[in-house]
Amino acid sequence: MKPLLLTNEYPPNIYGGAGIHVQYLSRELSRICDVEVRCFGKQLVEGQNPEVFGTTPDKSDYTAPKELQSVFSALQNCLNFNTRDIDADVVHLHTWYSHFGGILAHLNYGLPMALTVHSLEPLRPWKREQLGGGYDFTLWLEKAAVEMANAVIAVSNETREDILRLFDVPEERVPVIYNGIDPDEYTPTFDKTTLEKYGVDPDIPYVFFVGRITRQKGIIHLVNAIHYLDPSTQVVLCAGAPDTPEIAAEMEAAVNTARAEFGGKIVWIEEMVATDEKIHLYSHASLFCTPSIYEPFGIINLEAMACETPVVASAVGGIKEIIIHGETGVLVPLEQQSESPFEATDPAAFASDLAAGINELMRDNDTRERMAKAGRERVLSTFSWSEIAKETLALYKKIAK
Repeated sequence: MKPLLLTNEYPPNIYGGAGIHVQYLSRELSRICDVEVRCFGKQLVEGQNPEVFGTTPDKSDYTAPKELQSVFSALQNCLNFNTRDIDADVVHLHTWYSHFGGILAHLNYGLPMALTVHSLEPLRPWKREQLGGGYDFTLWLEKAAVEMANAVIAVSNETREDILRLFDVPEERVPVIYNGIDPDEYTPTFDKTTLEKYGVDPDIPYVFFVGRITRQKGIIHLVNAIHYLDPSTQVVLCAGAPDTPEIAAEMEAAVNTARAEFGGKIVWIEEMVATDEKIHLYSHASLFCTPSIYEPFGIINLEAMACETPVVASAVGGIKEIIIHGETGVLVPLEQQSESPFEATDPAAFASDLAAGINELMRDNDTRERMAKAGRERVLSTFSWSEIAKETLALYKKIAK
């Protein structure tokens, strides 16, 4: 059995959870079968396992509107995935960027097709800000791929419910296979030089955030919550890769307002830091905050918990299946509008509630220590990449019969 994984993100070009998923899944699968990865970004690894082929189209002659160029370049990458001969037994897709490539491989090469749902386009309406009319295309493309796939892997039970509600897919085609973590890599590791490098005061307890600047991750809600935090708390935001210039400007304005109103220290690291530095930042943090308004799973929560950092998170999506409220962290309810379910009904109230959860936990050292130990124990017992790879390989064999 040889799977071909199609993906936008793959090391060294990773900026989100889907890329982390493919990185570790391909590594673990390579220990039990041959694996090939085709990805965006020029690279070529032959004679190793996994093999890797990366492609980048020349966009210099594009005259289409800027918001459509990422859509068209994704389609050209997907064509490049298929003009290179395929000798795999099954094709496995990750995010809409790779869906057209999977459809081509499925129809032209006759490969069984698996698709992991890391997020769902109908539940990310803010993507229209980034893609314009391209968002309508991604809606169509995702629907076509999901309903064509031999298996649609949900990363959480709530995501499975969303798939069955939004698409015409038989229940038996939608298994749940969680994301995972490498607890040997993500383990409490302390190095104050990383803190000093980014201007973090090692003597002041801090709450930590890491993620892209996007509506989905709810970063603006956390920045607005800073106003309500105890000024003895330091806030460290590792936030970059904004979806649009508009949300980048909104983030900058929100941080400037928070700095003017907050009596404590705010550190904004405007880049995606190296993994080892991220682990240092997790490990030194008093707690981690995940303010997402939509989160099918949330690998960042596993990363924090593996580093023995308790989590304060919004009670949405797969986060509720990772964090046990009161045991490994605190879940903050997020009331959402029925007509626009992925916006907070009262953003000010949500920001206040986030701050209340953070303040309560920051004041309680004993509870934080207890949650820190319980969080790592939960990661070790439930979210193993080696077991996830075995489940995934079994699924490949099932759909390839």
